[in-house]
Amino acid sequence: MDLTIGPNLFFWEAERVRDFYAKIADETPVARVVVGEVVCSKRLPFWQGEIPIAVDRLKAAGKEVWISSLALVTLKRERQLTEELIDAGAGIEIADLTALAYLPAGAPFSVSPLINVYNVGTVDWLASRGAKRICLPNELPLESVAVLAKAGAERGVAVEVWGFGRQPLAISGRCYHARLHDRIKDSCQFICNADPDGREVDTLDGEQFLAVNGVQTLSCATSFAGREIPGLLAAGVSSLRLSPHTGDMVALTRAFDAAVKAGACSEELEAAAKAVAPGGQLANGYLHARAGAEWVDA
Repeated sequence: MDLTIGPNLFFWEAERVRDFYAKIADETPVARVVVGEVVCSKRLPFWQGEIPIAVDRLKAAGKEVWISSLALVTLKRERQLTEELIDAGAGIEIADLTALAYLPAGAPFSVSPLINVYNVGTVDWLASRGAKRICLPNELPLESVAVLAKAGAERGVAVEVWGFGRQPLAISGRCYHARLHDRIKDSCQFICNADPDGREVDTLDGEQFLAVNGVQTLSCATSFAGREIPGLLAAGVSSLRLSPHTGDMVALTRAFDAAVKAGACSEELEAAAKAVAPGGQLANGYLHARAGAEWVDA
């Protein structure tokens, strides 16, 4: 089992994006990196020029690189952006099945956790279309992960599991961030840039509940699969996906790598995860068939 850095879900300045991928390329043991804009096409012009720079630097460092499509393609220019990914110089990770319409028949691709892959039939269909890697949705318990990892292995498809990061739960056509600031989506003034790890949303009772990131809804707690490493290894999971946050991702990847090689979680890994998690709140409920926001002391 190795490590994958997922696409950055947040709106970061170009300088921060450049620095982040330079560190991932030069200082981390991850096997592969997914880059590209997933959440909102309006953000892309601010940092689009960093994508080919990141791809070249990551490849030069020996990393496998994929470029993600948008998670919700609704406009003509977004369909054009999706079509242009084919010539971007890296493999394509589909975050919306729309992207399949632009891939040549049989072309290899990766599947984002935003695609609903909950049964063997879906794995079978994606494999028949050319899928080589699937990152499963967060909501699956370990027993289901084992079934799908076995099905993937039988079809030559590597199966990933969400290892760290606020869990992506939903994408909307409307922008929550803009509404919070009494703006509409078309004149949002890119306010999501003010919350580089997402903005927390509390319930009416003041309980931390979710986080918003432009048009995306995330969990407030940060999903962490460190203690489940032995079970994930036994299930045949090929990779853990770590989602970028503004904390020390270099230290986190190194701690994860050491734990995976040792076959067990460590105090160092949990400390690194809490240090990067916004608010330090970790959760692992889904892997234990519990509510996703819960922490199971496994």
